[in-house]
Amino acid sequence: VQPPKEPVKEPLKVIEFAAEKAKAAPVDKVSQSKAEPAKDTPTKKEPEKPKPEKKAEKAEKVPKPVDKAKVVYLKLSELHPFHTFRQHPYKVMDDDKMRELVGTIKEHGVIQPATVRPEKDGNGYEIIAGHRRHRGSELAGVELIPCIVRNMTDVEAVMEMKNSNKQRGDPSPSEWAKLLDLEMEAIKHQGSKLAGVAAGDVGKRSAEIVGENNGMNYKKVMRYIRLNSLVPELLQMVDEKKLGFIPAVEISYIKPRNQQLIAVSIEGEQSSPSLSQAQRLRELDKSNKLTGDVIDGILSEVKKEADKVIINSAELEKYFGKEKTPREMKDQIIKLLDEWKEKQPQELAKSEKKADKEH
Repeated sequence: VQPPKEPVKEPLKVIEFAAEKAKAAPVDKVSQSKAEPAKDTPTKKEPEKPKPEKKAEKAEKVPKPVDKAKVVYLKLSELHPFHTFRQHPYKVMDDDKMRELVGTIKEHGVIQPATVRPEKDGNGYEIIAGHRRHRGSELAGVELIPCIVRNMTDVEAVMEMKNSNKQRGDPSPSEWAKLLDLEMEAIKHQGSKLAGVAAGDVGKRSAEIVGENNGMNYKKVMRYIRLNSLVPELLQMVDEKKLGFIPAVEISYIKPRNQQLIAVSIEGEQSSPSLSQAQRLRELDKSNKLTGDVIDGILSEVKKEADKVIINSAELEKYFGKEKTPREMKDQIIKLLDEWKEKQPQELAKSEKKADKEH
């Protein structure tokens, strides 16, 4: 009975061994299809690790971290000019200053990082501060510029833009017009009602808030915003001081086609309309009686010499600041003129007395 049992046990052991081999074989097939070369594959495949490189490629596509203190380099193609509510209010011109900036970028790169925020649709970044650096980099042939990426509300973005441009000096009238309009729009879109303000007064209160932030009264804010209704040619004349601020506000109510005629007439006559002339032009436009010939006739009139000297508030603020009242400024000016007169030579004093007698 025992001899037949012994051969039965041996095949069982062989079957178990074969099963172990069968289990080991699939492990080799994970990396390679043939069984025999699989023995050599572990040593050959370990040094050849391209997979980590693929992971690194994917990591580049991950959005850049939003960190106030961290500077990242972004492609120019990923950066878009400010466009929330309105276009970027500050001028970016290819002038002598821009050419200097381009030279600096070519030699040293962009030193001051731009401030950007992620686009709401996830495609790239919106420039908050650094439009001139962006343009300068384009002209210099640079592909990447340093940026600080921040999450900001629309109101925070507008304030950051305004504060970062203070170093450029006082904005031009056209820049003020766009900036104040942008600030008002941002306040209106905050998403919460202004405390204690009726629905019909939101616009006025928004203008008052903007004025308080910029040292202006409500009327001055609204006058600046009216400049946005001027055609580009007239708006440029305001910046170049060829057209007065208040007359320009009056002309902003005139139909655009007639504004174009006024711009042509100003260039042709080499004469800028006074306030009274601008008011007449506005009235004629309102009654549909304004034509090119009428405009030329009004601008060619000899302006009456006013028996007074006008100094606007912007000029006086350079010396008195924004806190002095008109009466206080006048008193101070008269006092200074009296002191100046006392120091003048006797000949001047005699000539002044003679002029008084003639009058």
